[in-house]
Amino acid sequence: MERAGDLLREAGRVLVAYSGGVDSSLVLEIGHRVLGAGCTGILAVSPSLPAAEREAALALAAARGIAVEAHPTFEMERAGYVANGADRCYHCKVEVYGLIARLAAERGAVAADGFNRDDRADWRPGRRAAVEQGVVSPLDAAGMGKADVRAAARELGLPNWDKPAAACLSSRVPYGTPVTLAALSRVAAAEGALRAEGFAVVRVRDRGAVASVEVEPAALARLRQPDRLARIVTRLRGIGYAEVRVDPEGYRPGKLNLAPAGGAGSPE
Repeated sequence: MERAGDLLREAGRVLVAYSGGVDSSLVLEIGHRVLGAGCTGILAVSPSLPAAEREAALALAAARGIAVEAHPTFEMERAGYVANGADRCYHCKVEVYGLIARLAAERGAVAADGFNRDDRADWRPGRRAAVEQGVVSPLDAAGMGKADVRAAARELGLPNWDKPAAACLSSRVPYGTPVTLAALSRVAAAEGALRAEGFAVVRVRDRGAVASVEVEPAALARLRQPDRLARIVTRLRGIGYAEVRVDPEGYRPGKLNLAPAGGAGSPE
């Protein structure tokens, strides 16, 4: 963690690509501690970011006394993003990191993100966009993996130190199926319904008329309780799904990364 702080201090002024997840929250916290007002978070706001995630990210930063700016991004105007190929994340990050890099150039700052050492082992096409835009990754440079990040976040008192990963809503749409505002809206509403039932980690894979529901394996039995499942099915049908299926394997990070482009998978 000290090394990450040194790297941010050397930058002098930093804009952090902030999502409210533990990785970017830690970078923002460290940056604020070593740079004060010289560190600002940039929250990209688009239809792929659930409203609850946006509100939680802003509330966390406000509670820590850290400046965060919410800026709209326009991934949906990028053909490569909407087409939803295996490189969709690249087109997203070109938009997001392009914005932050422009703001950084205007303010004489360095753009930074929360990429950590363990992310190198995952399928992350958006990483190329970060390199192209000159974004620095202090956690990765300091050799910090996810366990290190969570331990450091806990040490610094960040309340989201154990927050589960929360990929953007577009990751629920299978590769090769165009991303639409209607699909993102369905997913956001459906996952909100699952969370209202007490499931902290949920994914609703949007397959047109079919919703494929994933929860943590340990929560599958609770999901399948007849009364609860009946309520959920009713809610999801009201949202627009004709059929609701429960994934018998449950959710695990990166499970769909092995699916071929154009097949059933999407990155997270």
